[in-house]
Amino acid sequence: MFTGSIVAIVTPMDEKGNVCRASLKKLIDYHVASGTSAIVSVGTTGESATLNHDEHADVVMMTLELADGRIPVIAGTGANATAEAISLTQRF
Repeated sequence: MFTGSIVAIVTPMDEKGNVCRASLKKLIDYHVASGTSAIVSVGTTGESATLNHDEHADVVMMTLELADGRIPVIAGTGANATAEAISLTQRF
């Protein structure tokens, strides 16, 4: 299982409301360099309430791609409705 510092990272957005890939990469690089044990993508930082399922999945997949195996990534699958949380969990 996991030990150490596991951080729910924010999902950086640009002025148009799109995920800012460059900022997300900088954030991931920071946690890798800082020795963070794992990160949670779309965790408990509020984005899950504002993203649809496809956007949610896209952010998790982008995080996995940018992390490139350098740090474990946990897919946040929390939602405001139980059925949505189950659906997101099954997706991953």
